Amino acid sequence: MNHKASLELRSPLFEDIVEREGEVGVFKTFVAGSWVLTDSLAVVKSPIDGSIIAKVSRLDAGAIEKGVDVVYRLGRRRIRDIPGEKRLNILSRIADLLEKNAGDFEEVLIVNAGKTRKQAAGEVEASIDRLRKAALDLRKLQGEYVPGDWDRHTLESEGIVRREPYGVVLAIIPFNYPLFDTVNKFVYSTIPGNAFIVKPPSADPLPVIMFARLAIEAGFPPESLMVATLKGSEAERLVADRRISVISLTGSSETGVKVMQSAGIKQLIMELGGGDPAIVLADADLKSAASKIATGITSYAGQRCDAIKLVLVEEPVYSEMKKLLVEELSKVKVGDPRSESTTMGPLIDKEAVDAMVEAIEEAVSKGAKLLYGGERIGDTYITPALVEVEDKSILKELKLYKDEVFAPVALITSFSTLDEAVELANGRRYGLDAAIFGESMARIRKLIRFLEVGAIYINEYPRHGIGYYPFGGRKDSGIGREGIGYSIEYVTALKTIVYNYRGRGIWEYL
Repeated sequence: MNHKASLELRSPLFEDIVEREGEVGVFKTFVAGSWVLTDSLAVVKSPIDGSIIAKVSRLDAGAIEKGVDVVYRLGRRRIRDIPGEKRLNILSRIADLLEKNAGDFEEVLIVNAGKTRKQAAGEVEASIDRLRKAALDLRKLQGEYVPGDWDRHTLESEGIVRREPYGVVLAIIPFNYPLFDTVNKFVYSTIPGNAFIVKPPSADPLPVIMFARLAIEAGFPPESLMVATLKGSEAERLVADRRISVISLTGSSETGVKVMQSAGIKQLIMELGGGDPAIVLADADLKSAASKIATGITSYAGQRCDAIKLVLVEEPVYSEMKKLLVEELSKVKVGDPRSESTTMGPLIDKEAVDAMVEAIEEAVSKGAKLLYGGERIGDTYITPALVEVEDKSILKELKLYKDEVFAPVALITSFSTLDEAVELANGRRYGLDAAIFGESMARIRKLIRFLEVGAIYINEYPRHGIGYYPFGGRKDSGIGREGIGYSIEYVTALKTIVYNYRGRGIWEYL
């Protein structure tokens, strides 16, 4: 399947947001009430073969200012004035529309993001599921009643602590899950009544724009939504805007630092860099562990914050585990994601492959050994790689250990004690997730206690799914938590109301 990558949307729902320019569609963007076609256009290429598949209207500073003004003055009130039950109904209608138009969204995820058909279908399904489970977010939205009779200064009073929306949430979306991350942030931001500004990824903005079309069709208040199509390098002014109260970012740790420096005093949810360790104990089911770790390394070509990047194996089973993992990686079929036989498609761009190749070469030059893979088979295609480090004195010097190389590559080394495994796992500057494979609950429990991460998966590779369990990291992996019912805490402000009844005879204390 070598024909040129192109994008054709079949649903008439998207006809009014796409103009034709020869064979390429020019997408409008949505700015607080209207679809806008600008003179400045960003080119969108497919990672499949580098073909131009679309152009997207890019907003300038003036358009951004006008849009934020409308969202702040009108939009933050319009969404809040819709009763909660009706907001839930809107999300349900969006889910119905997404299900009806699933084929177009799958197609755009394949062609624009390079996902295999199975991965694209999985992201669409997860997005529908997230919308339909929106009511579960309400479990953390209720407030509290605080009686005043526990302190002499507050006798004959009572307090109500309520949660209310901050006003305007800015969501910054990564390229690896453009649809789901948009849906997830949209749901937990708008359920309590916040207006929503979304900055799509430059590499694959199309799923975000298409989602906005569904939201407006479903009855979401137009003034409460804006798709800020601009380069990441041009987003500083938007990030710093005082009318925006919350920033929800999924991206690299480096981007997170830049956002924090520009944002000022705001509420932040930041799901940043990761790359997780997997610890294999001597009593683990090695075949199962090898299969799951291989999936953790190669799923979406390793371009996931929760991808496995470091495999630590207890010495008695190290040789066997190494052999099994190489066998599993050799089963991965790299190729055009439009082919049903492909299990791993391209990386997002040529530079991502360059970074992986350079990191492997650096490791080998310092004494590591390439056990498998790392063979470049095109500008954006490469086989998954496993790099062995026998001399652990060099481990912490390697880029593959120190940084998050966003590609299908992992280091493997042995350990002799649990303390050594913990030290090697915690030595990285990230702390998103970890995986532990084994049977001894006492030994697993010790690892659980000392690993400095946000989530630990037992006999499973890390995967966040729809966020049914909360996820987020420590250290350079972020601030706050995403997940159903947990992100609500970061997009709502606590407000305490104290009622004074002194002298009114309501309470008669002894």
